[in-house]
Amino acid sequence: MTLVKQNYRNLNNVFDELFSQLPATWGKELGLNVPAVNIHETADAFHVEVLAPGLNKEDFKVNLEKGLLTISYEKKAEAENKDYKTHRREFSFNSFKRSFTVEDKINEDGIQAKYENGVLKLLLPKKEEVKASPKEIAIL
Repeated sequence: MTLVKQNYRNLNNVFDELFSQLPATWGKELGLNVPAVNIHETADAFHVEVLAPGLNKEDFKVNLEKGLLTISYEKKAEAENKDYKTHRREFSFNSFKRSFTVEDKINEDGIQAKYENGVLKLLLPKKEEVKASPKEIAIL
């Protein structure tokens, strides 16, 4: 008789591994380009960083409408050149769209964006009344 040892992974570990990689890796297996995003909060603002190396800043669009922040990128395919025949094309001209719900804490007039070193950085300043309000409640 042969004893077969089976290794079962804890179901919680499987879900943790799956959800810790979302959503940035969803599209990689399908050949889609979904950039990773970091979101940080300070006392004065929210900071959003989108990892998007090698892209042109002119092709980004950032929109805030009705509490939804949408960051998108679209690169149009280059026109065919009639002077030569292309045998293989592997350069991709991708697009992506990421959307995030933004609370009514943002001063929309103060939003700033810059693209440097392959990272799109957004500064979403908080409204003055939100900055002044205390975050902690004193226990009496």
